[in-house]
Amino acid sequence: MSWQVGETRETVVVDDLKRTQIVQYAGASGDYNPLHTDEVFATQVAGYPSVFAHGMLTMGMTGRVVTDLVGAEALTRFGGRFTAQVWPGDTLTVRATVAAVDGDVVELTVSTVNQDGTDVFTGYAAAHVS
Repeated sequence: MSWQVGETRETVVVDDLKRTQIVQYAGASGDYNPLHTDEVFATQVAGYPSVFAHGMLTMGMTGRVVTDLVGAEALTRFGGRFTAQVWPGDTLTVRATVAAVDGDVVELTVSTVNQDGTDVFTGYAAAHVS
């Protein structure tokens, strides 16, 4: 695969996120924070409009796109920050853009956006590619 600076790839990672998926992630991760799993707590105690997804669920979905592009064994760096909540019903699209190519190292900027175009995760990745 050739890598060109500025080249962008987009992938929809979830269409209409279900509460069940959020609870399944809670079980897989062991993070049962009631903001993610208890509708009554999230709305009536904490004042949110609903439960919302774990940031690490969003990061994990984003990371899957990165490893699909470069290969898990090639990845040398991946990180970022959570910029907005992800709600049940959201559709998430990951955009990976080639920021730099230096020999066999490709650097990517990544962002995950919801159906409204709002960034919910922004980050970076680097990988040794051949």
